[in-house]
Amino acid sequence: MYDLADVIPDAEIDPGTNLLVAGPPLTGKRQIAFDILASGANHGDGSIVVTTKDSADKVLETFTDSVDASADSNIGVVDCVTKQRGIGTVDDDPRIKYASSPVDMTGIGIKLSEFLQEFYEDRGLTENRVLLHSVSTLLMYSNLQTVFRFLHVFTGRIQSADAMGVYVIDSTAHDDQTMNTLKQLFDAVIELEERTDGEEPEIRTAGLST
Repeated sequence: MYDLADVIPDAEIDPGTNLLVAGPPLTGKRQIAFDILASGANHGDGSIVVTTKDSADKVLETFTDSVDASADSNIGVVDCVTKQRGIGTVDDDPRIKYASSPVDMTGIGIKLSEFLQEFYEDRGLTENRVLLHSVSTLLMYSNLQTVFRFLHVFTGRIQSADAMGVYVIDSTAHDDQTMNTLKQLFDAVIELEERTDGEEPEIRTAGLST
């Protein structure tokens, strides 16, 4: 079981579970997703981030700020933005693999599989948490059908590897039909709702074992 108690009290999810984190902008979706990864890293889990929004350097900076000093060695980042922007180095290193762009879904899948295989077979990490940030960026570049097919394969890969998948989406950027279509792919959902009184966003969960 993957323990989420550090982020959501008493929550556990089964290996192979895919979890969607949805909500409006500025409700802390990204932070919750990184907290879920960091919580696992601090207990020895592997961490893989597929980033379609930020560079690998920014992701690593965010991640290392969230974990214990000794817990950031088993992190892998699939960077889908740096090559497209043409800024910075794009040579793979032990912690970073580059896809050409968020449209390169075949390349993204290959790089993810390489990390999962390496973590499981070479490093002996049987529990791995994978973050995709963000689904909304994929939908900016490709149509719903293409993204749905990609996520269907992606979530299946997480399931077969007994990993845990965490996916972030801006719920206000897409219509209800799009959201309902995509939600079919996930086993559990964390929804953040804006509070108008200046309080912390409300968190609702569905499909999580507590």
